[in-house]
Amino acid sequence: FDAAEDELVLEIATGIEPVRVPASAGLAGACARTRRIINVPDCYADARFNRDVDKASGYRTRCMLALPLIDHKNVLVGVMQVLNKTGGVFDGDDEVLARALAAQCAVALQRVRMTEALIEGEKMRQELEMARVVQMSTLPAVMPSLPGYDLYGTSQPASLTGGDTFDLAVLDQDLLIVLGDATGHGIGPALSVTQMHAMLRMAFRLGADLETAFLQVNNQLAATLADDRFITAFIGLLDPATHRLRFHSGGQAPILHFKAASGTCARYNPTSFPLAAMPLATLRPAIDLDLMPGDILVLLSDGIYEYHDRHNELFGEDRVQAVLRVHHGRRMSELSGILLDAARAFAQGAPQDDATTL
Repeated sequence: FDAAEDELVLEIATGIEPVRVPASAGLAGACARTRRIINVPDCYADARFNRDVDKASGYRTRCMLALPLIDHKNVLVGVMQVLNKTGGVFDGDDEVLARALAAQCAVALQRVRMTEALIEGEKMRQELEMARVVQMSTLPAVMPSLPGYDLYGTSQPASLTGGDTFDLAVLDQDLLIVLGDATGHGIGPALSVTQMHAMLRMAFRLGADLETAFLQVNNQLAATLADDRFITAFIGLLDPATHRLRFHSGGQAPILHFKAASGTCARYNPTSFPLAAMPLATLRPAIDLDLMPGDILVLLSDGIYEYHDRHNELFGEDRVQAVLRVHHGRRMSELSGILLDAARAFAQGAPQDDATTL
């Protein structure tokens, strides 16, 4: 019995290819619906009998016992049909024997299904693990060293793979800073952000400026990704000599700039649509930030802001800013851990279904 399709699938029968019929059809369907044994001495005299299988196989069914196969949880597994008793029709003794056989068949069939499900699950797990390895390999293995700056990033998928990525890389004299979050979960979004990651690295290594890289990567992704796929992304270039950061944000917000002098956060909204949402010909002007000693640029994925407790209250931006005000003097690796710990403590064990990237 294929519950998803509400069909009975004839799989175990000598010389007959698999046949699918509605679970309401024929004697097998009647047995499945009523979950009762059906003893038919003359099948062609019974209006419920479906003759199509006989026509397909060349076999002629005279008499039949149809028995429901019920597992240990009282779930219908299938229907067993015993055909054409030698020398007559099926009687009460045959029904007793068939019931015992049906019970064993139900257990055996369920075991086969469970084994198949385990095998398919293991195949999927291995595929996800491979995708995770590929995705994680695109993240910085070590944090770049930049005089006067403390750099840190981390990404923790909610499952084996996710839609988050980040990059911190010194390109020529500038520091490339990227945070990306693709829609959805699993292999598809992981491949999307990995593709974006590689395209950005290539564009900047070939000498593209910020606007050209953003536009070209956006338009290429818009042409190749499915219509329901897009990536929110922060893409910035920091000049460590002037301490000026220029960035575009495709749907990624809020961008927080903690100012040590005042102990407050400046907040910036996106400058453009998410990457791949639509082709773009032009961009709004990039945002320029001047970083002062002790300032912190804070880029967080939705997984932090939307960390929720059991009542679905979100951790939110105000709590992030409160952590920054208290702990801004820590090293960035420590601050990252404090932020994650604060979000987890707030959630009080509620399961999280989104990756967290800082």
